[in-house]
Parts: sequence; structure tokens; C-alpha cells
Amino acid sequence: MTAVTVDHILSDLPLGFASLILRPLNGSPIERFLIADAEDEMPDGVGAFVLLIGVRGRSALPALRRLLQNPPPVVAVKGTREELAEAEELLRDAGTGLLLVNPAADWDRLLSIAKDRIQPRSYQSEVLTLLEEDLFAIAQTTARLTSSHVVIEDAANKVLAYSTVSNDIDELRKASILARRGPRKYELLLKDLGAYRELHGTRLPVRVPARPQDGLRERVAITLFAGDRIMGYIWLQETGDGFGPDVDHVLKGSAARTSTELIRYRNQQSVHMREDRIARILSGPAEAAASAHSEKIPAERPAALILIGISDAEAQADDAALKHGELANLASIHAAAYKASAIVGQFKGDTAVIVPGLQSAAAEPGLRALAESIVRDARKHLGITPFAAVGPVVPDLLSIHSITRIAEALLRCVSGATQTSVATVDDFEAEILFQEAVQNFASSTFRHRTLSALLRDDPELAETLRTYFEASLDVAECAQRMKLHKNTVYYRISKASRVTGLDFGNPRDSLVALLHIQEWAGISSQQSGRK
Repeated sequence: MTAVTVDHILSDLPLGFASLILRPLNGSPIERFLIADAEDEMPDGVGAFVLLIGVRGRSALPALRRLLQNPPPVVAVKGTREELAEAEELLRDAGTGLLLVNPAADWDRLLSIAKDRIQPRSYQSEVLTLLEEDLFAIAQTTARLTSSHVVIEDAANKVLAYSTVSNDIDELRKASILARRGPRKYELLLKDLGAYRELHGTRLPVRVPARPQDGLRERVAITLFAGDRIMGYIWLQETGDGFGPDVDHVLKGSAARTSTELIRYRNQQSVHMREDRIARILSGPAEAAASAHSEKIPAERPAALILIGISDAEAQADDAALKHGELANLASIHAAAYKASAIVGQFKGDTAVIVPGLQSAAAEPGLRALAESIVRDARKHLGITPFAAVGPVVPDLLSIHSITRIAEALLRCVSGATQTSVATVDDFEAEILFQEAVQNFASSTFRHRTLSALLRDDPELAETLRTYFEASLDVAECAQRMKLHKNTVYYRISKASRVTGLDFGNPRDSLVALLHIQEWAGISSQQSGRK
């Protein structure tokens, strides 16, 4: 079993629960856990993850000194970093790590998570259920993308999952699903055809031609590997006019995703690892480092973030949660085909794809192509209209949190665009800066009092100002859009300038007015949406 480190425990904790402010010397492995009460005699801490209870902050120093007579790999203490500055120095000299626990956090929660990692309970039934759900979702998504019937088997040809059964499956498929394993005569036939020999010798998809005389339709299969170990197979059976040109690409992505799930089950990892890792990695460098270490993700090479959104109408539909799940499954297959270490999950209601381990910072064209393939297939197979923002490439995974706001602003820009559904920063650079200005303005409490009152109390004048600015301060264009006489527009704009004291021809005053108008338009849109 893989040695447990403090990073494994940290990666399972909720955000804000605790932070590792001092890493143990040489990444010491953890073999057991101990609860140490500061009032009692300190136990032998060698090889232990110690929860020091009964004290917090600077008052923990005497107990820590006694504990370090037989120092543990890591100790968890409640308090702030300022309160534990002396403790940090003391532990550093001993080579012991310090996990700083939020004073409001629950010790029982930390103990439960540590026990799950260090002395895992039997999660087989829970993990098996999760595994089955994931594999059936992968099979169904793969079937949609390839217009085929999909079966996922383990190395002993036991059926683990399959796509929706239709009338287009042949006798082998029917028998496999009913018995949950391939019939012996068909296994021997496939061996005689050399299918398994070829599958075991390559990591690429293998074609198996149809044999009408034996009731077999054409198939494409791929082996699921964990290193050099064979974990199982994915079989695609054609159900119509044969396989499309992109079947190999999709199947490689499905194999990467399925192998990850099978390895996770084989290792009997904690159920807590099922929680979304996206928010943790994007929360900051310390959390990203812990996740990278725990998941064996390359952290030192360039990385990128892709955000994928859906329309407001689709997000409010009754089946929105289902669509989000289907979109994430589809994105994960494409992302795994692009980079096996890619991570897919939810971030603030959107689908996020983190792509670590890029070869260079000049990976934007490939990332854009990845996003375009996800959006294209989601439209075709899921019946939704997604859009994607390809954030800038950062030098390493620990820096990826720094571009979340940029990616979010870019996604907002793409959501309102009519000519494109996938964009990079180059496509909307000026608009992103404007979005940032609007967001910073919204976070401030100070407003131009007269203009704010005017926009709030006179909706007709407010709408005229909004259209006037959208028409680039062109009165004739504004009048045409609003179907008003030009003199009416002149009168309203002059009134607004006179009442507020702002000169809309002055760039500074114009910017002040524009920020207020953008805020008013957003509030008006929210209010009309609630009616």
C-alpha cells in the first residue's frame, strides 16, 4: 500500500479547515494517528499524525516540547500562525511538520479524515457503487460520441459497465450483458482472431472485423493499462453504418478516464477523494501543491484552465444538474485524450478543465482545439449550447489560481458573444479589462450620488443613457435604436448632464457614467429575471 503523507490528509480536508505551514522533514510517511491531550503525559510520536487537543496557540508550547522527545512526522494544533510562531521554530528544528487547524474546526472531522487515510475502513461497497456509477457514465458518454454500443470489462472479461441497450446489439453483446461476462465460445473466437494478442501488444485501439457467420458485428477495442498491468478492456460495437473517423480519439480518452477510475478503486482510496479537486487546486499554491503531490500530478510544468459554461436558460432548466454531469463526463473524455493527467470538475457552477504538465507555454492552439471539440460534441450529442474560455497558460500548476478571475471574465465575454463560442484572452482583451473595472467598481460602496439617484428614479432616462453609451455617444444612432426623435434624445442627455454635473464628452466623466450605467443595467436585468 502507498505510504500516507500529510499531503494525502490535507487533500481530503475541506477548504479553509487547516493549512500546512511547516512541511515535515523529507516528507516523512505517516503510519498511525494519535490524540494527545496537553494535560496528559505525551505518548511516543514516532511515525504518528498527532492531534494535540486541549490547548491552542502559544499555550501549546509546553506540550509540544514534551512531545518532541520522540518527535512525530506531523502535529495538528489549533490557533493562528502568529500565535504559533515559536512552535513553528521549535518543530522546524525537530523536523516535524505543523498543520495549523482553524480554531472553529471540528476535531472529530479531522480525526475521521485522518483515520480514513491512515487506517482505512472497508469502503468496498461504497467505492464499488461510486465506481459503477462513474463507469456507466463513461460508457454512456462514449456511446453517444461514437454512435456505438459500449462495454467495459475487467481483465478477466467480467462486464463492469455498458451503455444503454438497444436493438442494434449482436448476440455476443446480449449474452455478455445478461451473464455480466463474455461467453466462453466468443472469448475463444476473439482469441483465435488474434484480437487479444493485438490488444495486449499496443495501447492504441484495435479493429476487429465483422463475422456475420458467427453473429458478430464490427468492433473496436482498447486495453486499459496501469503501467504495464492490464486492468481491463473497452469494447465498442458498431450499431449503424460503421465507425466514424474520430472513434480512435474518443476511445483513447475513454480508456484514460476508465483506467483512472479502476486504479482509484484498486487502491481503495478514501471516499473523500471523490470530492471535487478543482476548487482546491484553484484556491492557492499550498493546496495545489498538496493535490499535485497526492495525485502524482506534474506541478512544475506549464498548466492551463478552461472554463465551459451553458446558457442561462439551460442552467435554470429542470434537468440542469444532469446536463452539467453529462457535460463534465464528455469534457473529461476529451481532456484525458489530450492529456491523461487533466482534471475535470465544477467551479462556481461551470465546468472546469485543468490541464497540467504542458510541454511549453505555447500550448494555446492545442488547448483551443480541445475546447472547440468539447463544445462541438456537447452541442451534437447533449443538445446544449455551451461556450468555453481558454485561460492563459501559466508557468506551473502552483500559479494557476492567479488566472481564475481572468478566465471567469473571459467566460462572461464569450457568453454574450454572437460570433464565437470558444475564445482566448487575445479575442477579448479590452473587454476583460472593462469587466475587471466593472467588478472592482461593484465591490466599492462609494457612488456618484446624483447619477445613482437619477438612474434609480427615472428608468426612461436611464435606458436612454444606456443606449446612448452603447451607440458610442452617437445621438442619431441612439434615436434610431430607441425609435425616438433626435431632439428627444438631446433633451434627455442634456438633462442628465445638467442634473449630475457630468460632461459626457469628457473621458473621465464618461467612464464614471459608464460604470454606473453598467451596474444599473445588471440590477435591472436581475429584477426582470425574477418577475
